[in-house]
Amino acid sequence: MRIIRAHEQIYKNYSTSPPGSCLLPYLCAMQNSSSVLKVGILGGGQLGRMLLQVAANYPVETWIMENDTECPSAHLCHHFVKGDIKNYSEVYNFGKGLDALTIEIENVNVEALEQLEQEGIKVFPKPSVLKIIRDKIQQKEYYRLHQIPTSNFVITQNLEELKQQQEFLPAVHKLAIGGYDGRGVKMIATKAELETGFDQPAVLEKMISIQKEIAVLVAINEKKETALYPPVEMLFDPVLNLLNYQLCPAELTTPILYKVEAVALAVAKNFNSPGLFAVEMFLDKTGNVFVNETAPRVHNSGHHTIEAHYSSQFDMLWRIILGYPLGNPAIILPSIMVNIIGANNYSGDVIYEGMNEVLEIENAYLHLYGKKQTRPGRKMGHITIISKEKHDLLHKANKVKRTLITKS
Repeated sequence: MRIIRAHEQIYKNYSTSPPGSCLLPYLCAMQNSSSVLKVGILGGGQLGRMLLQVAANYPVETWIMENDTECPSAHLCHHFVKGDIKNYSEVYNFGKGLDALTIEIENVNVEALEQLEQEGIKVFPKPSVLKIIRDKIQQKEYYRLHQIPTSNFVITQNLEELKQQQEFLPAVHKLAIGGYDGRGVKMIATKAELETGFDQPAVLEKMISIQKEIAVLVAINEKKETALYPPVEMLFDPVLNLLNYQLCPAELTTPILYKVEAVALAVAKNFNSPGLFAVEMFLDKTGNVFVNETAPRVHNSGHHTIEAHYSSQFDMLWRIILGYPLGNPAIILPSIMVNIIGANNYSGDVIYEGMNEVLEIENAYLHLYGKKQTRPGRKMGHITIISKEKHDLLHKANKVKRTLITKS
């Protein structure tokens, strides 16, 4: 199996990969392909938007399905279909005339995708992966089945079962289905807080003494070739439980780096599916690695790859879908990514304050998601900053946080 490891270049010299080194296989593949594939994306948010921005580089006809006709992706695709991605008939009818389908959110009708797959439509990732990932109970059992390190857990079907788990505390209660971007998650440290848990099927995970939260993107094509992006370190907003900053590459010792890579590969390879997988992990204070969750799609933890890597996560997914060679995941320069999140106390038509000042920052790249309405905690965009110096990255990221404000 061919594995492209980004760190083989990163930790030797940031400038060892020549500019354009990933273009030759791309150009060769283009010469061997004259057909334009029809590819549909289920979901029209910012992930779909960034996929479509890269799709312009490839011979592909793009389709989006989303209920909101003003969603971030609506005006960038070739064809927009208003529809419910959770509805069997609408998903099936959307996909049956296409060559391939992918997702930008897991909460889609998997049964329709299974039927489409049986009829010869390629689905990235396979529906079998989505069935595991969308249910946190099945996801945790998948890790246990494949001996992938993850925190100890207990399954609770209702609030009464949760109340019997006082000895398991402190722990984190996660809804089995429907949680997203910090929603559907409760921190439970004491007996009294058990009352705040979910009265629905959920996973109760033992709390870990976390040193760092990291994520690794793993790309797998239909030939089972694999590309590994370097780990990123994620820093979260403690109130909103949303990603605030992420630093790439994460500062890890070589033994821990190899451990992280091995765990990420085990997670992705055991799905037996082509696709792009974001494996989120905890590193505890004794150097142990635990898988937290996996996203079977392009992910917030990979946005920095647009400017900071030779092949971005969005470029990589198109290469997988269209059957081109995997791209080069190595970094061009270290980076920090800052989420632009809807400010507290503001809901309504969005106004951005401080944009001119942010655009004056050297090597800072602004991405707005085209959302017309802001509300507290809503992801409105991100900024990637690249630099050789870590202190420069942190200084500029803090300046962005102080300067750019979303208001209504």
